[in-house]
Amino acid sequence: MATSILTHVLAGLFGMGSWVTICGLWVELPLIVPQVPEGWYLPSYISVIVQLANIGPLFVTLMHRFRPGTLNETAVIYFIVGFGILASLLLAFFWSETVVVQGVERSVPLLLLIFFISLVDCTSSVTFLPFMTQLKAEYLMTYYVGEGLSGFVPALVALVQGVGVMECVNASQILRSNETHLNGSERDTTYLVPHYQPANFSVEAYFFILAAMMVVCLVAFLLLNYHPAVARERPNNINGNEDPISRWKNKKSEQKPMMRSKKASQKPKSTFGTGTHTWIQVIYIYIMLAWVTALTNTGLPSVQSYSCLPYGDQAYHWSATMANIANPIACFISMFYTQRSLLLMGVLTSIGSLIGFYIMGMAVLSPCPLLVNDTSGAVIIVLAWFFFIFILSYVKVIVAVILRDEGHGALVWCGAVVQLGSMLGAVTMFPLVNIYDFFTSGDPCNTYCL
Repeated sequence: MATSILTHVLAGLFGMGSWVTICGLWVELPLIVPQVPEGWYLPSYISVIVQLANIGPLFVTLMHRFRPGTLNETAVIYFIVGFGILASLLLAFFWSETVVVQGVERSVPLLLLIFFISLVDCTSSVTFLPFMTQLKAEYLMTYYVGEGLSGFVPALVALVQGVGVMECVNASQILRSNETHLNGSERDTTYLVPHYQPANFSVEAYFFILAAMMVVCLVAFLLLNYHPAVARERPNNINGNEDPISRWKNKKSEQKPMMRSKKASQKPKSTFGTGTHTWIQVIYIYIMLAWVTALTNTGLPSVQSYSCLPYGDQAYHWSATMANIANPIACFISMFYTQRSLLLMGVLTSIGSLIGFYIMGMAVLSPCPLLVNDTSGAVIIVLAWFFFIFILSYVKVIVAVILRDEGHGALVWCGAVVQLGSMLGAVTMFPLVNIYDFFTSGDPCNTYCL
């Protein structure tokens, strides 16, 4: 029992390092943005940079496809985690530095370091998940719980730090504090503007905490590789050096009990993985995964502020917090209620998508969405974000469990499709938000819809 608990803890800590730097950067933006020349255009730059970093998973996927066995997966993980620690430390020292480019001040060090941490996190999708095939199947769910915590833990740290704590004050108070000579119209200003409170500790300290979390991920990975107790938790007590043919035979023997009937075994199968699913089913699984990740990773998060801020600052922060809680809760439930049903996957994806359409509708209606001046409106949007992430996170776990049964290569493609879906979501939303101004900014001190 002690061995099992140790491996579960290590798998969770390992998964927590997968997206912690990028997730941590997003929640720290309210403190970073006022101190960089890009201002609130910085989030749009981050979205583009993260997609450029997909060169990492693309390289790994192509190597697995055309030069199988050439890339040492364990060595790649050591490299990217170490690189992530270094990049996080450098962020602490250089995030506020600027460089003059063609006469304009730019945050070149910050943008470059964002690319590096994005490269680390994106590449983790096609390396961390396939590595988990070396452990028993139940540890995959624990890994997903840890991956969910990669967004939740930085959010808790930011909450302690006091990110985004604000109050709505009369604009004339801000003007009087900045200018001694005001004309009559300025002196009579009555509209409300957000005034953010100082943080409890600095941005530099926050990035040091992110670096420490990456160190924890590295230590967990070391123990997963070398701790004797973990070795006993590998399928059939195999070690990482077992030849691929033997591992494939072991996996085939594990799959035999899943064959339910002679009629089922006579269905035309694909050459994908173990051949358990037809090509139509394989394509269906990956399309569902791409759609879900496009919605949850980049599509809806890009309009979260538009959908929530009109209901107030508290609605925005609660929606972000509850969304970060929903992911690990869904993964934790999957540890006790594991499903492989393609029908259930489709039903849950449809329900989650409908909730996503409601969130998108509120973002389109911003700054005057439905029930904007009613407490029920804020409650509904917070619950919508929670169940949207909760349901679709469970769908992602269903996909991972299915593909885990199909073997290492299937999980490599799983990571690649996750990145592809994220890229499609970002490419779709970026012009709508930043070029065509399809969305009107939500105002936490909303006075337009009275």
